[in-house]
Amino acid sequence: MAQPAASLAALGRALMAQARCTRHRRLLVLAGEADWCRRAATDVLHALASPAVLWISAHAPDQALAFPAGQARQALGREWQALVFDAHDGFDPDALGAVGGTVVGGGVLLLLTPPLAHWPDYPDPETARIAPALFAPAAVGRRFLHRFVRLLAVAEGIAVVAQDGPLPPLPPASEPLAAPAPQGAGDCLSDDQARAVAAVMRVATGRRRRPVVLSADRGRGKSAAFGIAAARLLRAGISPILVTAPRLEAVAPVFAQAGRLLPRAAAGKGALHWGGARLEFCPPDQLLRRAGSARLVLVDEAAAIPAPVLQGLLERYARLAFATTVHGYEGTGRGFATRFKQVLDARTPLWKALALKAPVRWAADDPVERFLFRALLLDAVPAPAAAVAAARPEHCALELLDRDALAADEALLRELFGLLVQAHYRTRPYDLRYLLDGPNIRVYAARCRGHVVATALVATEGGFDAAAARAIWANRSRPHGHLLPETLAAHLGLQAAPLLRADRIMRIAVHPAVQGRGIGTALAQRVAAAARRAGRDYLGSSFGATAELMAFWERLGCRPVRVSHKRGAASGAHAVVVMRALSDAGCALYRDARRRYLDNLPLQLADPLRDLDPALAAACLRRERGEWVPPALSAGDWCEVAAAAAGRRLLEACPAPVQHLAAAALADPAGVALDGAAQRAALLKLIQHRPWAEVAAALALPGRAQVTALLRQALHAWVRRYGDAGARQVLAELGG
Repeated sequence: MAQPAASLAALGRALMAQARCTRHRRLLVLAGEADWCRRAATDVLHALASPAVLWISAHAPDQALAFPAGQARQALGREWQALVFDAHDGFDPDALGAVGGTVVGGGVLLLLTPPLAHWPDYPDPETARIAPALFAPAAVGRRFLHRFVRLLAVAEGIAVVAQDGPLPPLPPASEPLAAPAPQGAGDCLSDDQARAVAAVMRVATGRRRRPVVLSADRGRGKSAAFGIAAARLLRAGISPILVTAPRLEAVAPVFAQAGRLLPRAAAGKGALHWGGARLEFCPPDQLLRRAGSARLVLVDEAAAIPAPVLQGLLERYARLAFATTVHGYEGTGRGFATRFKQVLDARTPLWKALALKAPVRWAADDPVERFLFRALLLDAVPAPAAAVAAARPEHCALELLDRDALAADEALLRELFGLLVQAHYRTRPYDLRYLLDGPNIRVYAARCRGHVVATALVATEGGFDAAAARAIWANRSRPHGHLLPETLAAHLGLQAAPLLRADRIMRIAVHPAVQGRGIGTALAQRVAAAARRAGRDYLGSSFGATAELMAFWERLGCRPVRVSHKRGAASGAHAVVVMRALSDAGCALYRDARRRYLDNLPLQLADPLRDLDPALAAACLRRERGEWVPPALSAGDWCEVAAAAAGRRLLEACPAPVQHLAAAALADPAGVALDGAAQRAALLKLIQHRPWAEVAAALALPGRAQVTALLRQALHAWVRRYGDAGARQVLAELGG
């Protein structure tokens, strides 16, 4: 029999009273049919009479403030005394992780679920998002929900009310009761926050090139500290202050806090104006290219921004403050310090680190925070470095993991997911559900003495019929979850790509303590061997390109077939697609893909890829031995290039043969070993056609004359290596 409304209301009031005494939050689970859960939640909220209530539901009551789960991030920047999360609409772990941190101490989070015993088998609408094209939602696994229900059953500080069950007893209250709200200085709510505000203001007003890095879990007030510091600086006329993050919603607390302290400020989307001073949001990729300077740049959720972008910001701006969430739903700060510390030490050795430990939104040891950390693996960490330090490839078991066993083995799952979180800047709770339940996903691991030292997530893609393949090629269809065949068909014009079957390595991560020992390569080769045995036609991957990653994939026999023309807004990097043939049909596809890619790349490097890093451009240009073709210049062209190398012709007098020679020479896998500066100059000027002043600045040279000398040095070496006898004679005659 369903619970009487009065009984539920009394339970809700008791939970709220208990929460207020301790400044903790309480989690109330209402498990049953959707209509009953929503009515019960309404009864509880009516009894609580809280002024700040939010529903995350597509079926919220009329007049309620509500967002569907897909828009949950719009709730960020505000705090709620009661929040309803309706899992009947689909269980999105990212949405729960995002809004769970907005409930204040003394508040209640209501989770509406199907009956817990049947929840994993409930037709969750979210499965339609998880299932790739060619898979029905019913093919999506149920491991994530089985694990979530299991953890709910043993969690402390949680009350579960079943539709036809008795009311539970109140969870035990934490001691001591009546925990006081933290007290800080002025607008700050803790001493930690006050120190953070002072540190950020010193960055803006003190000496240049002394950034500060704030790190904290959610609810510690780091984003609010940015807002407080920004408001104080704007009052002092220090402007412009720029703030960046992976998405605008992530910095809503910064603008909200600054707006509260500057009530007469003019506020717009991503902007706040106080007199002539302004606080303005700018995405990371645009911030790198933005004209003009800034008095201060605030980088929030820095762990979710790749290190190359952060490095670019360090080079571009003199006054920066970074903030990163240690355990977050959108990237993590745990690997941030390791990955970025070396860059900070090299470029700004006087940088400071500051950790905010004391919660300001709730009291320490909050049961809701504890449960969400565990259930969403927000606090997952890799194996201790000491436990894996001796690992070598020959010591490792390279395994395809059984995902049922993985979901049931909490220690193994935490190590594996912790490794993914530390290695990749955008690993989120949704990735946990996807790796456990995705119907086309396989999880590989390298284990040494029982510990995970490397892992790879692999997705099977392709296998479309001819009509679907034609639609993908014509850009009439973009099938979800098939990145490789879609890219090859829609961007390289390869209609055969969607017909074939591929394995895509989505993520590969190696424990920091054992990197550089070949363990990641060994695991990837294990994946390739399994793909070949399974009859896959090719293996591939897509990633934000760096020269180091290109070298890793080249060692696996995977070569680039596409470089995206635009940088990713969040990654700040060009995406590169690499592939390796595994079957006869895959070989034909690979040859065609490489031919089209290599034919077009020199022209693309002169226009859409003009800003590609020279080292990365060199890696992209390099051909395999069987692909390389020597430069084919006429005798007259060879003589003109030789004259230019000897300084008797302007480079502008013979651009066509010079560019043809440069493209061929730089693509030669056994090419001339040029001085590093000469090779960079050749890439920047002869291939990418950058302005003389820009090339000189990139090479730290005074001007055009010095760049020209480097280009002649390169041409001289190439004429001697590839030129005909007439060209070499011209060099000798003209003093080359």
